[in-house]
Amino acid sequence: MHSFGGGCKGSELDPDEKSQVMACYKQFFMHIVINMLIIFWLVILTKCSRIKVAIMFLVLKAIFVTGLLLLISGCTAGRLSTVDQQALLKDGYFPYAQNHAIETAEEVFSLSPEAQQFVINSQNANKKQLENIRGLVQAFFDEEQAGIRYLTNANTVAADTFANREANCLSLTIMAFAMAEFAGFYPTLYEVKIPEYWVRREGTSLLNGHVNLRITVPTGIRKTVPSKNYVDVDFDPQTIRQRFPRIQFSKQKILAMFYNNKGADALLVGDESLAYRYFSEAAAMYPGFGGTWANLGVLYRRAGAYRAAEASYQQAIALDEENFTAWENLALLYELQGKNSDAEEIMTTLKAKRDNNPFYHFMLGEEAYELGESELALKHYSRAMRLNRQRHEILFGLGKTYFELGEIDKAATYIKLAARFAPGRHDEKRYLSKLPSLQSAL
Repeated sequence: MHSFGGGCKGSELDPDEKSQVMACYKQFFMHIVINMLIIFWLVILTKCSRIKVAIMFLVLKAIFVTGLLLLISGCTAGRLSTVDQQALLKDGYFPYAQNHAIETAEEVFSLSPEAQQFVINSQNANKKQLENIRGLVQAFFDEEQAGIRYLTNANTVAADTFANREANCLSLTIMAFAMAEFAGFYPTLYEVKIPEYWVRREGTSLLNGHVNLRITVPTGIRKTVPSKNYVDVDFDPQTIRQRFPRIQFSKQKILAMFYNNKGADALLVGDESLAYRYFSEAAAMYPGFGGTWANLGVLYRRAGAYRAAEASYQQAIALDEENFTAWENLALLYELQGKNSDAEEIMTTLKAKRDNNPFYHFMLGEEAYELGESELALKHYSRAMRLNRQRHEILFGLGKTYFELGEIDKAATYIKLAARFAPGRHDEKRYLSKLPSLQSAL
């Protein structure tokens, strides 16, 4: 299952889609200009008669039409048409889905009066705009102010995120976006291309994506700022320090990401009708996000609609061939259908591609640990640590496993390391709180 989210409304394009379309237009006009020059020189060099010139212009017209057709096909390739999208949505399997009321776009980004006052209090008219941005971002995490802490399943609207003081990367980004706009700053959304990373919830491995935000001073003020004129908002500054590539995307896409996450929440508790309501809203909002189609595939498979599930997985893969979660779910579907050779071929390929990803081995360790297979868990966690020695989750995995195996000293060592590399004070405290129970076990 892909727990993350995506979105787009109407025909609005993401910045990356806009650049693709502009490249198509540039290619088209270059095609026409080059062929016009060829025709011109042919006329000059061959001293063509009027009839020949007319023929040449007919040829040019044909070239123009061909170029236009190439433009149309090239600039629409990979984008899902409304007809195709509707064909993949199976409302008939979930007849009561539309009875569920879900959050509107306005509700997702709306700030409560308390949240608005928080923004106002963070600003100082005597300070420069960049200092005020820093003050706002610092207030998000300052325990004496907002004190937002990380919680994996905190898929909440902006107002609730502020009230609960809990967020995951998506809900933090949504809240920060709303607050930055309220303060008069320019927020920019980014999807960070991190390696595959999973968390465990309700006995299920959920693939986590990552988003963050850049807040910039208003355009009219940027010219007076000689240095960096922005502040990045991220729970894990390591994703910024490691310079993972990131892609700017639209407000509509993050809305669909939100709906996709809410659908995953509903699916985890067995509310398939509500899950479909959220997934279908995400798909309608932004059909180009593969995570939604992968999740719809899981939902269809659970409903016994194998053909619809396969079509959804295939759509997710068509949008992103590196969507390993969609591939893995497709392999599971093939196993259920008795297509064992097809399933085995997919899984062999996936294993080879994932073998150097520490989080893949961490996920396997988590699964083994939950099943009580401590020796196997230790093997996977150890492999993960050899690939990345500074991830607090991996180090804590080793610590808790050594505790289960009765090796208390090693457990304490790795838990201390987990605290050392924890991205925030909350996680550091959580890890250090385990040490007294270890001492009493000696």
